[in-house]
Amino acid sequence: MNINLDKSKIKTIKIDDEIYPEKLRKIYKPPKIIYLLGNEKILKQKSIAIIGCRGCTKYGSENAYKFGYELAKKNICIISGFARGIDTYSHKGAIKAQGKTIAVLGCGLDIVYPPENIELYKQILINGGAIISEYPLGSKPEKYHFPERNRIISGLSNGVLVIEAKKKSGTMITVNFALEQGREVYAVPGNISSDNSYGTNELIKEGAIPVTHVKDIILNDYIN
Repeated sequence: MNINLDKSKIKTIKIDDEIYPEKLRKIYKPPKIIYLLGNEKILKQKSIAIIGCRGCTKYGSENAYKFGYELAKKNICIISGFARGIDTYSHKGAIKAQGKTIAVLGCGLDIVYPPENIELYKQILINGGAIISEYPLGSKPEKYHFPERNRIISGLSNGVLVIEAKKKSGTMITVNFALEQGREVYAVPGNISSDNSYGTNELIKEGAIPVTHVKDIILNDYIN
C-alpha cells in the first residue's frame, strides 16, 4: 500500500553524517544511506531488537507485546521489522507504553507493507518513533530485501530478543547477523512441541540468554 508522504520530512542520513549511529557504522556492509521519517535522535538510544515468527502463536504475540511494553517503560527503544506477527506486537507494546520504537522496512518509506499496518505506521510516528529504510522511495518489498534489512535491525540494537522462531526462518538470519556483530542474543523459551519454538529453544541450548522476565535483560551488564 502506497502512502502519501511529505517528502520534505524525509531525512537522508549518510554514513559519514554525525547523526548516523555508530553501532550501525561498525557492522559489516553498513548501509551508506538511511532514509528516515520521524525522530532521528532515537537512533542512538539504548535499544533492544525484538524479532520472531510472522505466523506467531497467541503465546508469541502476548510475549512480544509484553516485552515491547515493559522494555519501553524502562526507556529502551524497541527495534523491529514491521512484519506481521512478533514484529507488529512488539511495536504495539512499545507504543502502548508511550515509549519509542523504530521500524526497519524492506521497502521504500512510501510503501506500507504489510498494508494492514497502516495505522501502526502512523502511530509509530505520532508517538515519537522512527521509520527507516536503506531503500529509496518507490522501492517495492522484494523478497531479497528482507534478509538484507535484518542486518540493520540487529546492527542498530544493543541486543536481540527472539520470541518464537522456526528451524529455518528470517529470524535466524537476523540472529546470525547479531552474533557476527557482537550483539547479545536473548530468547524466550517455548513449548517443546511447537514448531515455532524450535529455534528459540535451540538458541538457548547454544548459549543464548533465556528470558522469562524483563529483568533478565535489564540486569545484564551488556544492557546496563
